[in-house]
Amino acid sequence: MSALFETDRLFFGAAGLDPAEVVRIVDDALVGADDGELFLEHVRDESFVWDDGRLKKASGGTTQGFGFRAVAGASVGYAHGVALDARALRRAAETVRAVRGGASGTLALPPGGTNTALYEPDSPLESAPFAAKTQLLQDIDAYLRARDPRAHQVSARLGGSWQAVQILRPGGARVADLRPLTSLHITVVARQGDRLESGSAGGGGRGGYERLLDPATWKAWADEALRQALVNLEAVPAPAGAMTVVLGPGWPAVLLHEAVGHGLEGDFNRKKTSVFSGLRGQRVAAPGVTVVDDGTLPNRRGSLTVDDEGTPTRRTVLIEDGILVGLMQDRLNARLMGEAATGNGRRESFAAPPLPRMTNTLMLGGAHDPAEIIASVQRGLYAPQFGGGQVDITSGQFVFSATEAYEIQNGKMGRPVKGASLIGTGFETLKRVTMIGNDLALDDGIGTCGKDGQSVPVGVGQPTLRIDDMVVGGTEG
Repeated sequence: MSALFETDRLFFGAAGLDPAEVVRIVDDALVGADDGELFLEHVRDESFVWDDGRLKKASGGTTQGFGFRAVAGASVGYAHGVALDARALRRAAETVRAVRGGASGTLALPPGGTNTALYEPDSPLESAPFAAKTQLLQDIDAYLRARDPRAHQVSARLGGSWQAVQILRPGGARVADLRPLTSLHITVVARQGDRLESGSAGGGGRGGYERLLDPATWKAWADEALRQALVNLEAVPAPAGAMTVVLGPGWPAVLLHEAVGHGLEGDFNRKKTSVFSGLRGQRVAAPGVTVVDDGTLPNRRGSLTVDDEGTPTRRTVLIEDGILVGLMQDRLNARLMGEAATGNGRRESFAAPPLPRMTNTLMLGGAHDPAEIIASVQRGLYAPQFGGGQVDITSGQFVFSATEAYEIQNGKMGRPVKGASLIGTGFETLKRVTMIGNDLALDDGIGTCGKDGQSVPVGVGQPTLRIDDMVVGGTEG
């Protein structure tokens, strides 16, 4: 399935738009602007929620619309609508045409093309029948309750979407992409006496439902969710104070994403509101720490063939051996900073303008065996799972809660603990990394990132890390 052919069918065939007239409208609207585009989007999605032993929700729908943008200097004119007709586009063009002050008068060149295919273009919604999707949730519930009588409550959420986009620029330059996305998330509440504790697991990516329906896949996630819940039933209050913290591989990189990744997005650096502003070429992390943002990983949740401005994604090195070397850029901030766009211009939907956003953000692996890292710690905390957190981009300060954690005593894993929070700044935390594992792992594919009210799918990854002198907030003094 050709992305341009399919999006032409959706927007110019089914919707009835005249391609030549649309090009004229775009050309006229962006005369004298520095940049801009017409973003056309068609999305089909569905969601199934299982809770309290029954299918609680099954929903689906189709949305489509356009976003029209003109950029002049640092100013942006933006209009959007759901009516895909020439009259609505002309009204939007009048709105964005009003932004002209500060424009150079030279329109930026369109992004280069790509022949890369990072995922299959087919809609995942047709990859499995309705009955198979609902049966999956019922099977998960039955499986977990049979596994352990302490499984008190089982919740599962299955979802899929298919997004078709076409981006048009003056002169008729066009880029299109067809983006599948599926996910499965399982939560278990375990009960022992009067105590209730939870665990969760799941995954997904850019593909159909086939992998999620495979019993080998969903049973592994169900087992993991149950394991976490049962571990937490035995957890004791977490210690507090400064200590060595070992982060597990994979999902714990959400801390890296929030505490470091956002600070390396172009807009915060251009506006000098990031703790990393002006530090290009300087040491911001310990030797051996290399961080990349890579939107080109096949079938990954955060990957995109092209971003929402039409720029092909790429592997961008942000920190290399502890030195800050790069930023994530959309077209607007890249132009104003005299840099190249990196394929990180993303938007939640046609209703929102693009912003510089992460795709798949990873810390690369090192030389140490994970067992060696644990054995090196006399007193500390091992945290393999994280929940929510809060981050201040300007200062880099963060607070993250560990949903699964263990004491480390004399180089050995000890009791599970609950109520542990990691407190610090991304800038200082990176400098305190003293051992980097050789077990780089990516998350299973359920990450979502929020910024300026927009949410987009993302991925994270890292190896096991030892971080010295980290502040742990706990419930035990």
